[in-house]
Amino acid sequence: MNQIAIVGVGLLGSAVALRLLEGGFAVTGYDSRPDQLARLGSRGLKGAPSLNEAAAGADVVFTILPSPESVEAVILGAGGLLEIMRRPATVIQMSTISPTLTRRLAEAATAAGLGFLDTPMSGTSFMVERGDCVIFAAGDPALVDACRPVFSAIAKKTIHVGPVGSASLAKLATNLLVGLNTAALAEALVFGVKGGLAPQALLDILRDSAAASKMVEVRGPLMVEHRFEPQMKLDLFLKDFRLMLEEAQRLGVPLPLTSLTQQLCTATAAAGRGAQDLAALITTLERMAGLGPA
Repeated sequence: MNQIAIVGVGLLGSAVALRLLEGGFAVTGYDSRPDQLARLGSRGLKGAPSLNEAAAGADVVFTILPSPESVEAVILGAGGLLEIMRRPATVIQMSTISPTLTRRLAEAATAAGLGFLDTPMSGTSFMVERGDCVIFAAGDPALVDACRPVFSAIAKKTIHVGPVGSASLAKLATNLLVGLNTAALAEALVFGVKGGLAPQALLDILRDSAAASKMVEVRGPLMVEHRFEPQMKLDLFLKDFRLMLEEAQRLGVPLPLTSLTQQLCTATAAAGRGAQDLAALITTLERMAGLGPA
């Protein structure tokens, strides 16, 4: 599996491409925005002007796209991957989408004679770029094992979760906790700072206390320094919240804290911060607490 194509070379797709290139794989990229490809050309990425040219001859095609609708169109649509990929080859679907859509895509791929794996990742784009991420893999265990050299170039660990759809559910559950943890961190920082604590001193305390977490490490500095360059765009996380709540409704599971965090993120996006990192939600809490501009 040396010939790899990546469809969707945004923040996360670029990080995956760099890991694979550093792992010695030949990688072709396609994105509807050509500027996304140009910045990786010097690192060895071969840019393709069309989906057809990107997938031609590929052993594996990754889809790393921003929405369920774009994933469905690229895989199932006219001129999509199910029509143009050679046989045998494998679709590795890494976008965060619903378990229901994932199962439907897998059924269609299998019927078309293609392999399909459900493989979202846990980690921001910066974490992926340095290999500090985990891949959740779901599907045929033999196919997962065949793809492990590819996964090992990207992530520090790959966990086989179960049948197709189960990795997508695991990713939604993981992102649920990431979102709530981020909101709780923002609330703790605003609470302490409004009471007179120095932001950096409070962050250092949280890092060394029972409250320590990955989000304290990753998003704490962004919040304290008000640096909101996107590692995971808030707008994209709002899409994830929608998927969580839809799946929870289907399962009959109440998600009250998730619903509240979604509203905080919606308010933050409405204030013009949707293209910034999820950490920007602290600005909404600061405004509510009378810190900073109204």
